[in-house]
Amino acid sequence: MNCVFISPNHPRTHWMFTNRLKANGVNVLGIGDCPYDELNDNVRDSLTEYYYVQEIKDYNQVFRAVAFFSFKYGKIDWLESNNEFWLEQDARLRSDFNITTGVKEDEIGYYKRKSLMKGCYKKAKVPSARQIKITTIEEALDFIKQVGYPVIVKPDIGVSAYATYKLSDEDAVRGFFADHVELPYVMEEYVEGNIFSYDAILDNQGKPLMEACTQWPPSIMNVVADKLDLAYYVRADVPDKLKKAAVATINGFGVKSRFVHLEFFCLTKDKKCLGKKGDFVGLEVNMSPAEGYTPDLINYAHSIDVYKIWADMVTYNKRTDSGSQESMFCVYAGRRDQFNYVHTPAEISKKYGNDMIMAERMSPAMVPQMGNQCYIVKLKTEKEVKEFIKFVTERR
Repeated sequence: MNCVFISPNHPRTHWMFTNRLKANGVNVLGIGDCPYDELNDNVRDSLTEYYYVQEIKDYNQVFRAVAFFSFKYGKIDWLESNNEFWLEQDARLRSDFNITTGVKEDEIGYYKRKSLMKGCYKKAKVPSARQIKITTIEEALDFIKQVGYPVIVKPDIGVSAYATYKLSDEDAVRGFFADHVELPYVMEEYVEGNIFSYDAILDNQGKPLMEACTQWPPSIMNVVADKLDLAYYVRADVPDKLKKAAVATINGFGVKSRFVHLEFFCLTKDKKCLGKKGDFVGLEVNMSPAEGYTPDLINYAHSIDVYKIWADMVTYNKRTDSGSQESMFCVYAGRRDQFNYVHTPAEISKKYGNDMIMAERMSPAMVPQMGNQCYIVKLKTEKEVKEFIKFVTERR
């Protein structure tokens, strides 16, 4: 089997996907914009061959790389990046090289465009916030008459909370239109709820080989804009209501053979047209693993190896490990260098050293969302989780 993996060096833990594939006997053919000599040893050792391109966003360069691998190794059986940023390019390459094991160019819009996601949620019978594509300020104000303030505006195609805004009055709406005239945006009604994600690896029938639940802060948008400290955790369980909504969403989108990260609101109060308190409402789909260390938190919480499960899905369309009976909470808490905190790093280490999985600095690209310094622990109860988050993030 020949598998092309795009950007195996970033995010930095993604070499473990290629490592597990190579261990399964797959020819793992990497394409990236980091010179070979500058690659981490783990990345180099996990690849059969690597093709350097000066600019990975340049489709022609990446196309030539895939063509070279196809000429040298034969038909490409699989092409993936497991990165939200490259999904459209991945789909175009699959179409151009007739790679049939993933989504092609004519289907990718339903995975990337928030405006198209709504139709899939409707097909799945999963409620989601009312939305319009922004064209004129008059249409926006008419929409707000229906749903009320505040509203959320975000790029039709976008990753995480990039360029997402909460507008609370007409002046804010008019200011938004004055500043944003080119990028396609959508406007949605505001939903009060806690954010949960359903993280899963699906086989070629859309059945989960692995599933987990991650609980997030109410608004990543506010974490970035207000420089809040990010804290989130993988739960020991997957709530039944979430699982039901997630399975329906998977069927509605027709997604198969992927590592997915599906986001939902859990309503904190009744919401007309959406549901009752405690119901799950579709937020958006990400047809790739969550960013940062979330795959690793899943591993720690459930004592599994998601990188191997993904590689086994690609290679065998099944899991080959025996699974685990142990499940706990795995928690991420971040800090920002510009703030002073009640408890010192030494105090954190003293109190939580036996539970600590990781304590390290984040890369500059991840600082806006994740903070400068992270602490990851494994705990038994949700009460302990909340105590840990407070201990780490409490500011002076």
